[in-house]
Amino acid sequence: MAFGDLLEIVGGLGRYQVVHVLLLSFPILFTACNNILQNFVAAVPDHHCRLGLGLGHNLNMTLEPLVGDLVRLFVPADQQGRADKCRLYTAPQWHLLWPNGTRGNGSGAETRPCTDGWEYDHSQFSATIVTEWDLVCEQKALKRMAQSIYMAGLLIGAIVLGRLSDKYGRRTLLLWSSLLLAAAGTCCMFSTSIALFCFWRFLSGVAISGVIANTYIFAAELISTRIRTGVVTAMNYTYVFGQLLLAGLAFLIRDWRWLQFAVSLPYFVVFLYSWWLSESARWLIMNKKTKAALKQLRRMARINGRRAEGENLTTEIIKAKMEDELSNARDSHSILDLFRTPGMCRITCCLMIVWFSMSFSYYGLSIDLQGFGVNIYLIQVIFGAVDIPAKFIGYIFMSYIGRRFTLSSSLIMAGCIIVTNIFLPQDMQTVQMLLAAVGKGCLAAAFSCAFLHTTELFPTVVRLTGLGLACTMARVGAIVAPVVRMIGDYVPFMPMATYGGIAIMAGLAACCLPETRNMPLPDNIAEVERRAKKLKKSEKEEIMLQETQVSLVKPSV
Repeated sequence: MAFGDLLEIVGGLGRYQVVHVLLLSFPILFTACNNILQNFVAAVPDHHCRLGLGLGHNLNMTLEPLVGDLVRLFVPADQQGRADKCRLYTAPQWHLLWPNGTRGNGSGAETRPCTDGWEYDHSQFSATIVTEWDLVCEQKALKRMAQSIYMAGLLIGAIVLGRLSDKYGRRTLLLWSSLLLAAAGTCCMFSTSIALFCFWRFLSGVAISGVIANTYIFAAELISTRIRTGVVTAMNYTYVFGQLLLAGLAFLIRDWRWLQFAVSLPYFVVFLYSWWLSESARWLIMNKKTKAALKQLRRMARINGRRAEGENLTTEIIKAKMEDELSNARDSHSILDLFRTPGMCRITCCLMIVWFSMSFSYYGLSIDLQGFGVNIYLIQVIFGAVDIPAKFIGYIFMSYIGRRFTLSSSLIMAGCIIVTNIFLPQDMQTVQMLLAAVGKGCLAAAFSCAFLHTTELFPTVVRLTGLGLACTMARVGAIVAPVVRMIGDYVPFMPMATYGGIAIMAGLAACCLPETRNMPLPDNIAEVERRAKKLKKSEKEEIMLQETQVSLVKPSV
């Protein structure tokens, strides 16, 4: 509350905040592109075994009739009647050329794996990592491994960079995370093997965690309580537009190397302008750098047109207003501080469940878009566009009802919608896709609320550490999600049942979190515990009042 008073003096919403929020929103636009880039750089086009008949490359299944006849002779049909992707006949099936011959007549013939490579349909993608390194059939697990390695990078980044940000500052970590992401993404473009590709994508994942965490926390600490919900929601919309931007970029750039470069280049720009950004004054004060904080507050006042108010501020005034917070702040904090006290422990455990489940269900639906059997560019637009009304509705609920209700109801609704997909027949792929899109929209609204709610629940001294732990659980969920997709090859209903069930469980866990609507950010752990005790006290008083009212209305014997 004390820092909120300082913000009101120098301007809680002025030119300073507007410029900083806009600059902090720009990198979020391309984090979405990086997170779901796998849908396009690792897309799997139609393919079949190369015939190896000296006819050259690029035999296409839809070209000349001669090619079609050759494919029938050498490539068996799958259950859908299409050319098998992984097998060849050991000998030509000449009888299939007769008028009465059908592809099914060769189903009992002996087959063998592809030995001369594969032919790919390049009408939709000119090049992907799948076509470049033949990540199909026995090698298809490497495609999923590449995404899991990227998510592991996000996990490591969440663990390491959250702690470093609380120690060294928001601006510093944003600056170097942007540089690492730009460099790793550019180097990924020149990968000569799947191993190098995975290595650079891992480093990109580490950097993305630093960018995401620091931009949201940085912005939340710059603005006053009354407008925090609107500003964070607006920043979340940049992630939505990033999903739509990726669909456009992928449609225009069909080669995976240039697409990789296109989503990495902007972070060189972020690195350059991040030198101009001011460090979070709230973080400076809580780390006992009062003189530096005074300098930033005066700069804020000057840009906001309140130079006189800024000049009147002194280090003594800052210390006096933040006396309670500074007296409770310790020199160092660790992740253990998130579990030492009852109130913090309950908040941390509930948020761990929520973040794991949100990410598990969200990426389970978002990563493998080709599985819905719809044009991948169209479905990417649909999956991105559905977030626009979802986040707006989430904003309305967060502002007028509360964070806890919005988070829990979004997760429970998403889970119920996803589970509904289990009972739809397989030939209703369009309906399944639309329901999955609505479920993904509910999860996007939950993510938007979770970022804000988590920021408001953890105190300044461990805010990035807490958000880092939450993001760590999210990355674990994202790593596990593709494994469930693989189980779906054997038990078709299992992925949707798991994604939906876990989301419902997270919604129930969110009901145990404290409400933070219209409350100032806590600066230390003691403040969180005081709020928890007040909440328990008010709950007990309410229960006692209800019991008293019941006893009064009972008829006397």
